[in-house]
Amino acid sequence: MADERPHRELDKHQILMINRKYVEITGVITIESFDVREFILQTSTGMLAIRGDNLHIKALSLENGLVSIEGVIFDMGYYDEAPHLSGKAKGLLGRLFK
Repeated sequence: MADERPHRELDKHQILMINRKYVEITGVITIESFDVREFILQTSTGMLAIRGDNLHIKALSLENGLVSIEGVIFDMGYYDEAPHLSGKAKGLLGRLFK
């Protein structure tokens, strides 16, 4: 069965970080993997990696696309192309193997 969640909730992707100890992310589709040092989240704008120490889930509502994480956050970054950019920009391998 298709995903029943309203797409308007997943389209809005925001990140709120407070003092590098708490982060709240909206627009989360799935949690790909997590442990105390790294969270990998699939968001509506791409895969997001959050790295730190003693990371743990404070709140989770995938129905609403919301994840809250506590711990010491060292860095955050997207490691794939956003869906709306995929037609315009390709990675190195995509350009090599047209």
